[in-house]
Amino acid sequence: MSFSNKSIHIVSFNIPFPADYGGVIDVFYKIKSFTEIGVKVHLHCFAYGREKSAELEKICESVTYYERKKFYQAIYSSVPYIVGSRKSGELLATLAEDDYPVLFEGLHTCFYLSHPSLKNKKKVVRMHNVEWDYYKKLGTAERNYLIKFYYNMESLRLKKFEEQLQHADTIFTISQNDYNYLADTYKNTYYIPAFHPNEMLTAIEGRGNYILYHGNLSVPENIQAALYIAKKIAPKVSVPIIIAGKDPSKLIVDEIKKHKNISLVMNPSDDSLYDLIKNAQINFLVTFQNTGIKLKLLNVLHRGRFCLVNPPMVEQTGLDTLCIVENDTQKQLELVDQLMQKTFTAEDIAARKAQLADSFSNHENILKMARAIWD
Repeated sequence: MSFSNKSIHIVSFNIPFPADYGGVIDVFYKIKSFTEIGVKVHLHCFAYGREKSAELEKICESVTYYERKKFYQAIYSSVPYIVGSRKSGELLATLAEDDYPVLFEGLHTCFYLSHPSLKNKKKVVRMHNVEWDYYKKLGTAERNYLIKFYYNMESLRLKKFEEQLQHADTIFTISQNDYNYLADTYKNTYYIPAFHPNEMLTAIEGRGNYILYHGNLSVPENIQAALYIAKKIAPKVSVPIIIAGKDPSKLIVDEIKKHKNISLVMNPSDDSLYDLIKNAQINFLVTFQNTGIKLKLLNVLHRGRFCLVNPPMVEQTGLDTLCIVENDTQKQLELVDQLMQKTFTAEDIAARKAQLADSFSNHENILKMARAIWD
């Protein structure tokens, strides 16, 4: 089936370029993949903290920007803030003008999913997480009591709002776990793995001399992971450790100062981060939230050498066989010692290439998505 005569509206929770954190990475490379099979994308972005993008305007048929509402403008008794802050009469009117399908990126953008004006349109939702569960876990990880209260209240509202998914014609989950949860309740639910920037595997043979952890260092789950590595791993090894990422919290900065073998790379460029991933001996990735799929895991498997993870990082991803998986801290320390002495080989690269090409091809996954929308 040819998709060159097809058009679609995509409603994004943020401006998805630069593609420099999990959610927008999936959105940007999905847009790019749609355009590569000939689909004309009409993109709608709720802007906050990001500039208009010439890159998006170059690859999309149209790009429209909407201001995300401030906190005091979007507090409703029942609608989650992340949803209520992304409403726009202009958006609703534009979506209702034609018969193109609408792809809502995340539950965040689903304020109008059940609106009568869109009753006869094909409505598709890309779930980036089971959001109520994600916010519940954010609340658990958060130390500030006021923010913790917000996360917990938002979780309750999101659980209720999730019922709006009954108005979607098709749902695409980003992880197998999310599929298992949603497919029991909602028909036409499909698992489509995350879209990502890795067209090919570029990992190199050999050995590095440091351990790398990377992520958005202002996000509670990543703060928790970075502090775990700093407090539990760094004092027990002599290996240099690099922690790299966006906007590190004061907690991370203060903790790193206590350790001579940890260095912090703040706000690295994409190229700098990719070099760090490529040249590390071990990419050490831990998480304490088994929500969604961690795009940084796909990055390190395409670009890096040995990948040491804890079980929640790979649960239900199908990627556990490509990683060294361990939950116990003492055993992780033993594995660090062993892996620092090993050479990453051509055989290791070949094993990765076969599995990643099979399940995580952007081209194959966009075709699956397009067939589900238009067949």
